[in-house]
Amino acid sequence: MLDRVTNAFDGLIDRFLLSSREFERKLRSVRAEQWTWPTPCTEWDVRQLTNHVARGNRNYLRLLHGGDSAEFLRLRDVDALGSDPLDAYIRSVQELARAFGQAGALQQVLDYPLGPVTGQQALAVRTTDTTVHTWDLARAVDLDDALDAGLVIWIDEHLEDIYAGLAETPTAAETTHRFFAAPEGALTRDASLQTRLLYRMGRLPASGR
Repeated sequence: MLDRVTNAFDGLIDRFLLSSREFERKLRSVRAEQWTWPTPCTEWDVRQLTNHVARGNRNYLRLLHGGDSAEFLRLRDVDALGSDPLDAYIRSVQELARAFGQAGALQQVLDYPLGPVTGQQALAVRTTDTTVHTWDLARAVDLDDALDAGLVIWIDEHLEDIYAGLAETPTAAETTHRFFAAPEGALTRDASLQTRLLYRMGRLPASGR
């Protein structure tokens, strides 16, 4: 578990790799018959959810290489998994981490669909997305859904910084809900930090969402 930090963008590549490894750990437990099982993201089954994460990595890589927001959206649902979803996912993580590790990549301005962002903000968004989807995957295939505590603390403490200046955010009062699910229901007073964070990201764990 990574230590708490005051700067939202400290240790970003390590956080991205940690989040990605957590997703990979769940992915390795997916059985053949479970790829078509539904997930808390009601528009996706397990394979589609996995493709969303791997394709996201590929699309962020394209942004780093000069791609634009229109291309990002056009490719958003294109298959990135092929015949070996686990291998395709792992390679997408490795290539993106390597690209963000290049000199100047974290300071580069990217044409992200929700507005221009620096590489470091983009990677923070990517890390948050992967962390939340790790919970989705765990819920879908009945695995332990406890997220890494350090990642939960980091996202909770820095959610406003991570999504600062974007056209839509998980906590925006008004949003199209194209990118972020809207919280539903109510939290109990004794809800854990993970549950509260997931609620802010449009999930209600008690009901399975």
